[in-house]
Amino acid sequence: MDFNESAVFVKVVQAGSFSAAARQVGLPTSTVSTRISRLEKRLGITLLQRTTRRLSLTEAGTVYYHHASQGLSYLLEAEAAVDEARKQPQGKLKVTAPADLGDSLLANLIQRTQREFPELEVELLLTDRYIDLVAEGVDVAIRTGDLRDSSLIAKSLGTIHWELFASHEYLKKAAPLEEPQDIHAHHCLQFTPMGRDAWTLRSEYSSMTIPLQARTMANSIGVVKSMTENGQGIALLPAFICKQGVNRGDLLRVLPDWQGKADPVHLVYPKQRFMPPKLRAFLDLAQAELRPQFLSELA
Repeated sequence: MDFNESAVFVKVVQAGSFSAAARQVGLPTSTVSTRISRLEKRLGITLLQRTTRRLSLTEAGTVYYHHASQGLSYLLEAEAAVDEARKQPQGKLKVTAPADLGDSLLANLIQRTQREFPELEVELLLTDRYIDLVAEGVDVAIRTGDLRDSSLIAKSLGTIHWELFASHEYLKKAAPLEEPQDIHAHHCLQFTPMGRDAWTLRSEYSSMTIPLQARTMANSIGVVKSMTENGQGIALLPAFICKQGVNRGDLLRVLPDWQGKADPVHLVYPKQRFMPPKLRAFLDLAQAELRPQFLSELA
């Protein structure tokens, strides 16, 4: 019996294709295909139905995958337990986060990780695409908004509050801005994932949707923030990325009784019996580094 064949089969099912599985296990696609064929020949049954567009499990393949994936999970947990005994975070850690979370925030996190754990290699994947952590071999994700996958372990980092900001330079020249309806008279710098045509603002007692007229749109939160600091208009931005600008005097929070949405932020990772030292170390460090950013409000 060749356990490598079973392990490759599990990876193919999780990844959804021979090529994706080959990349994860570091083998040529032809080798992965050969091992699956040998496994089917040894068992005397078809496990996967192959078409030009997708793979699907046969009934027997579903049964085999259920048991083989559990067995592989136990083997991986055994190796993780051995790693735990070594106590030294090392190896490669793959982390994913939203593309708009903030360059400086993530850069500082990775810099601190490399400084405190020099044997740990970190690969950071920034994407707004929802990633299946297990299928794509990702160790941990930083996610904003409501969580979709209840099978993952989640640790709260706080909440991102979207608030209105403008520069002192802009406000000196612009029309008065004392209530949400006054936004109509201003140039609005719009981060497009927040919506193209309107801002929805909430106070303690009510909410309202403000249609946007004179506006500039961009899908980069960093570009919108820079334009705001340059005096080009007002913007609805995450409060945490504006803290330094407010402290320097470049930015001012406007209409402080009103704000946009509030997004919870979590660290999420797959359930596992024995947590590798590299993951445990990163989780502890990320919580210490990121929680103060999201928990503290602007004055």
